[in-house]
Amino acid sequence: MTSLATLLGDVVGSREAPDRRALHARLSEVVAQVNATTSPVQPVTVRTGDEVQGAWERRGQAAHAALLLRLGLLPEVETRYGLAHGEVTALSEDGSVQDGPGWWLARDAITLAKEGEAGAAREARIVRTRWREDSPAGLALDVALQHRDLLIAGLDDRSLRLLTGLLAGSSQQALAEAEDISPTAVSRRVHRDALDHLVRLSDELAGLP
Repeated sequence: MTSLATLLGDVVGSREAPDRRALHARLSEVVAQVNATTSPVQPVTVRTGDEVQGAWERRGQAAHAALLLRLGLLPEVETRYGLAHGEVTALSEDGSVQDGPGWWLARDAITLAKEGEAGAAREARIVRTRWREDSPAGLALDVALQHRDLLIAGLDDRSLRLLTGLLAGSSQQALAEAEDISPTAVSRRVHRDALDHLVRLSDELAGLP
């Protein structure tokens, strides 16, 4: 057995997508980008029913991967994630079939996310990412991810693009030019929408062991 940080994700309302082929293509594109930047032990793969799964050595890598996946698909496609840390066992010789608490807890986490969505008020900000782990650290990480999601839920399309750019290391000046707005307008959005806080939070979470 090996302890890994695991991720399960799926597309919200995928059955209602007007073009499922285009959805799958977009999902595969974003998954490839995340695999190239987060160094997974088990690369993120697209499974049946627009579900994705992957695993990393560190919790911070998995938490960052979930953020990159979600932002890479927004605003057109909304996704939810269940993350966990626990033992994983390979059931097949090539390791493609696995079992163990790491995956069971991730499944529990995505179920929590779905249940939270179902119980949310119509205009409420919705948490799309949950973490399950049998430790105090796991509880703290779950709270941090819920906080991150609630901030993201309040962003409009432009602020989502700015956040994605800031996470990729772009300067506010470069983002202003890309958006064809003034650097002052970018700065206002960064502070108004707590984009600077989200970047710091993302950096801190990404460094977790």
